[in-house]
Amino acid sequence: METVNILTIISIAIIGSFGHCIGMCGGIVVAYSTIKIDQKNSKLTQSISHLLYSFGRVLTYTILGAMFGALGGVVTFSNNANGALLIFAGVVMILAGLSLMGKIKFLTLIEHSFSSSNIYKNIFKSVLNSKSNLSFFVLGMLNGLLPCGFVYFFAITAASTADPLYGAMVMAIFGLSTIPAMFTLGFLTSLTSATSFRNMMMSLSSVAVVLYGVYTIYSGYEYIVDPLKTLTDCH
Repeated sequence: METVNILTIISIAIIGSFGHCIGMCGGIVVAYSTIKIDQKNSKLTQSISHLLYSFGRVLTYTILGAMFGALGGVVTFSNNANGALLIFAGVVMILAGLSLMGKIKFLTLIEHSFSSSNIYKNIFKSVLNSKSNLSFFVLGMLNGLLPCGFVYFFAITAASTADPLYGAMVMAIFGLSTIPAMFTLGFLTSLTSATSFRNMMMSLSSVAVVLYGVYTIYSGYEYIVDPLKTLTDCH
């Protein structure tokens, strides 16, 4: 992978994570920060808990990246197919943003349909109530499996590498780049649970998600109309 592409992935992931990831996964962070972390613990102990959670997400993303990279090596995506996938991801992001604004119940429906699995619910409940360090890591892995337009976007990028190693690298870089936002949210949640702060972050994230969705749709459109364009050109 070229340095420019890696820097692009990092930039998009960091900027997007402070809007999209905080909005999409903020509820889980708030939940485990409240239930699983004793605020009397040292900052180092709390930091380890937050990092274990994030590294669990990164591992899931890395595995998914390897799978999509391998898939891309087997299936040759046409420009129209890639463009359609980007447009789909953009639409999902916009729907997610509107849901965060309270305009529609898109995210609620997705979460309900996914969490309706008894196996997932039982595992999630058990892990959420556990106080062990391993439980934070497992919880992060479970979170990495939740439907997310932002993850779909980077999964498409991973598939475009047509290589399981590069695909894993794309998703690993994405996951690592989201850690600052989620780590910060974890501590802010423990330091301030003011409704005004939560509402402000939600508003910022919803706007960021919608704008990023529009940009992704436009990138998909460009991909379809320009037969010479590659996915890295779009992003």
